[in-house]
Amino acid sequence: NAAAPAWPEFYVERRLRPLAELGLARGRMPDVRGALDALAARPDRFGPPAPPSRLPGALWWGNVAAGDGAAVLIDPAVYGGHREVDLAMLALFGELPEALLAAYREVWPLAEGWRDRLPLHQLYPLTAHAVLFGGGYGARAARILAALR
Repeated sequence: NAAAPAWPEFYVERRLRPLAELGLARGRMPDVRGALDALAARPDRFGPPAPPSRLPGALWWGNVAAGDGAAVLIDPAVYGGHREVDLAMLALFGELPEALLAAYREVWPLAEGWRDRLPLHQLYPLTAHAVLFGGGYGARAARILAALR
């Protein structure tokens, strides 16, 4: 996960491609190398540039707890990336409550089209789940990549 000049390159080359190769080698993912090449050639798909945000490795509702009246995140595998990844992760395994979105927007308004980019930012956890668990995760990631072409 060495640094890259911009989020699209980091996401495709450091996050998605290594997992997709591993998933393909394990027979848990279709061959999406061409689709990844196509995505890498379209940085406009990633929305407006934004400074890196500190992201938890697996933000889903099972890793969110309440402690002393404050939300607590349970996940030590943090990295720097696009902030829309957090919302995409939460939406992958549950709903995005309007109260959460309102609080989020109050601190840092979301860029236009963020909802349309949720599937793009769900590719990493889907690909990771394909490698770890198999099932339909790899096929779902492949469908999202095909739709992004």
